[in-house]
Amino acid sequence: MGIVGEKLDIDFVISTGDNFYEDGLKGVDDPAFYQSFIHMYTAPSLQKTWYTVLGNHDYRGDVEAQLSPILKQKDSRWLCMRSFILDGEIVEFFFVDTTPFVEEYFTDPGEHTYDWEGVLPRLAYVSKLLKDVDSALAQSKAKWKMVVGHHTINSAGHHGSTEDLKQLLVPILEANNVDAYINGHDHCLQHIIDNNNGIHFITSGGGSKAWSGDVKPWKLEELKLYYDGQGFMSMQITKSTAYIIFYDAFGKVLHTWSISKDRNVAAWI
Repeated sequence: MGIVGEKLDIDFVISTGDNFYEDGLKGVDDPAFYQSFIHMYTAPSLQKTWYTVLGNHDYRGDVEAQLSPILKQKDSRWLCMRSFILDGEIVEFFFVDTTPFVEEYFTDPGEHTYDWEGVLPRLAYVSKLLKDVDSALAQSKAKWKMVVGHHTINSAGHHGSTEDLKQLLVPILEANNVDAYINGHDHCLQHIIDNNNGIHFITSGGGSKAWSGDVKPWKLEELKLYYDGQGFMSMQITKSTAYIIFYDAFGKVLHTWSISKDRNVAAWI
């Protein structure tokens, strides 16, 4: 990542959640923050702001610890909020807190304990978040609109598609001409272009463990990439084109794609 970051002269990094395994942070002084972030991403090119969302594993720990300004005092790169907007002028990234959308975490948590402080009552929280996302997307004047969340929407991976998000969030993405939805959750690298709405569903979940061979059937005309190993991705955006590159853990290019603002023009590079 550091080598690619230097080559591309990156402006920032996005993390798609599940930032600390297995159960988030225990508090602001949890050594995992040093082990899994500060002492992990040491390359000079990665000393940029990290815009971070929460994943379901993060909700199993102290959520407020990850949101705390104390972590930013420990490392100025760290920026984590539940939902927020990153304004990149020609592009806006809309970060959405997707874990509360998944009803199963509330009704059948199994052996896990979740930190729902600030989220309950769930339906009111999700309803307000949907209205806020819809309003922000509608008001956006950016040429590109990208939505970032932890959970999958369309995925051939282990977890598969998240039906709660398909029902509640996808209509808002479609109505506001969102170009791409970027997520983690499934431990793979994946690129799906939905034939119905043209939205690019991009999974970058290969930052740690990966699930080899764990893939479900999917329409080949939609599934442009499925890689069941570790890796990461980059995105370069101009006014007319977004260039996406997927890499394995050693920086080898696995898949490239260009998205044009003319939605009828999109192809491998």
